[in-house]
Amino acid sequence: MEAVPARARVYVACVVLGAACCLFPLCGPRTPWWAVALPAALYAAGEQAAARWRFAGTFYPVLLAGAFLLPPAAAALVPLPGALLSPVGRRSPWLRRTWRAAQLALAVCAAARVHRALGGPDAVAASDFPYALLPAGTAVLTFCLALTALDGGILALAERVPVRRAWRGLFVRSLAPVAVHGLAGLMMAVLWHSPYGPVAALLVLLPMCVSGWAFAQYHRERAAHQATIRALVQAVDIKDGYTRGHSERVGQASMMIARELGMEEARVEVLRFAGILHDVGKLGVPTRLLRKDGPLTPQERRVIELHPEYGHEMVRGIGFLGEARAAVLHHHERLDGSGYPYGLAGGQIPESARVVAVADAFDAMTSTRSYSRARPVSAALEELQRCAGAQFDPRMVGALVRALARHGWRPAVTAEEDRAAPPAPRVGGRPRARR
Repeated sequence: MEAVPARARVYVACVVLGAACCLFPLCGPRTPWWAVALPAALYAAGEQAAARWRFAGTFYPVLLAGAFLLPPAAAALVPLPGALLSPVGRRSPWLRRTWRAAQLALAVCAAARVHRALGGPDAVAASDFPYALLPAGTAVLTFCLALTALDGGILALAERVPVRRAWRGLFVRSLAPVAVHGLAGLMMAVLWHSPYGPVAALLVLLPMCVSGWAFAQYHRERAAHQATIRALVQAVDIKDGYTRGHSERVGQASMMIARELGMEEARVEVLRFAGILHDVGKLGVPTRLLRKDGPLTPQERRVIELHPEYGHEMVRGIGFLGEARAAVLHHHERLDGSGYPYGLAGGQIPESARVVAVADAFDAMTSTRSYSRARPVSAALEELQRCAGAQFDPRMVGALVRALARHGWRPAVTAEEDRAAPPAPRVGGRPRARR
């Protein structure tokens, strides 16, 4: 607890005091104890199960159903057992549990008050649709606003996040999932008043649990994918010290180009993977060639030019990469057909490979290598534009120019300056081939 700043502890104490005020008067004579105990136990059991089996999300539908069914003070009791018993990190566990319990109690109480003020309980009891949606929707907005307002405060005070950034985007990111939970909570409240009672209301949670489990599985699989990619990239960085960080920057530039072209976000992510993994085939190239100072012999160059095929063989079995695998194989092809490994020309070259080719060349020119010093961004863009149509796709070059004009670029030096050689001369009026 000592690691938590004093001002954050004061903030938590104030929120706890506010939550305590919400609990008076308590349930009142008209609220049976089981009507509070049942959703409270259900929420606590759901949170424990979610932590144990690693479900995604939380059991907000139960809390919001309580806000739709119970008086504000009674609704504020529903999250307390689950929050106070929830598993947390080792740092100040009871302070974290107390904070979570108080935050949820305040948010649920505020939602219940708004719902009651708009006549929501009567609409829910009578299953009066679509009128019941108005007070329920307003209560959900209140719940989301209260949570994000309190979260922003604790971020600013406990995590020392700048005040301008503490609340930025919190409400917008939270609104969609909370709205879905609110709809499920409204269904639970309506079924609670049906002839089948609370048992029917519990059925609403079944699809929520299944979807939460599936979402958690997706995130675990995605984390495994990311770990696989990081391991491959780290291996390349260790092998070729001169290009350390190059793969990540090519991934970033590829993503900028894809977004500028208006591609869907899922495809943008695939192209980021393509940029990150484009040089993974260098793991099959002798280290002495990758780190050689000075020009390569024709035989040495032929060996290095095998790295796209090595890379494709390494990633061909990774299904989630999709078209990124084609980019790994063809990112050294040229529009005029003089590239490698297959000499494809024009539209024969996959679009993903054309994106990565521009991103790769841009970062190669703006980073210090064993055979060349870094060029200014403006000079690199001029070179790309000069070679557009022959070596690079003009659409991709134009997209990168526009993206950089809007967002800027800060390339990092990837080699030690004292090991860098003077810029190598160009042969045949085109940029020197990249290793």
